[in-house]
Amino acid sequence: MRANSPKHLRQRGGKTWDTTGVLLDEALATGPVDLEAVFGNTHPVEVEIGTGKGTFLLARSQARKDLNFLGIEYAGAYCRYAADRFRRHGLPNVRMLHADAGHVFRVCLAPRSLLRVHVYFPDPWPKRRHRRRRLIQPAFITDVRRALRIGGQLIIVSDHMDYFRQIRRVLAAAPPGLATLPMPKMTDADGQLVGTNFERKYIAEGRVFYATARLRYR
Repeated sequence: MRANSPKHLRQRGGKTWDTTGVLLDEALATGPVDLEAVFGNTHPVEVEIGTGKGTFLLARSQARKDLNFLGIEYAGAYCRYAADRFRRHGLPNVRMLHADAGHVFRVCLAPRSLLRVHVYFPDPWPKRRHRRRRLIQPAFITDVRRALRIGGQLIIVSDHMDYFRQIRRVLAAAPPGLATLPMPKMTDADGQLVGTNFERKYIAEGRVFYATARLRYR
């Protein structure tokens, strides 16, 4: 399975994104995805949900060339921006998919196919009537657990206390199989946990972060 062939997508201001070799065809998200075919090897795969401009995934994929990385981004402009960024850095171990992450985990990813799932600063949907749109829900955690291999990890970081309380409740009520894990360090930068654009912005603003990690043990 290959990423899209030469694809130049125009953005505002007349500039273009070249997503060649990185941005996957959206038709992939209609059914099961063969990750070995997507990357052309059998290296372990990590997924980042909500890549934004790709700052975390850029650093992570450069540091761990022994791993493959799939970025899932719902915002089309950010997805194309990140794909172009990874192409310019010549990273063969990164692919981007423009899709809804909940759908991808529910429909596309095979059981025990992932080493790690990263969810950093998901949209908190703070209004009560919108909370059903939050990503971290019981069904999603069930899908993540199924997609993780034994020993695989789920890492979540948020700056929104109310949402993090919901995240903790959902994880506590999840079926057996996920154990609490000390927060793995994903960046070497001083004062940063994961090194996303949001994190850098929030550090500058003095915001508090809440982090949790789980390990699939069965």
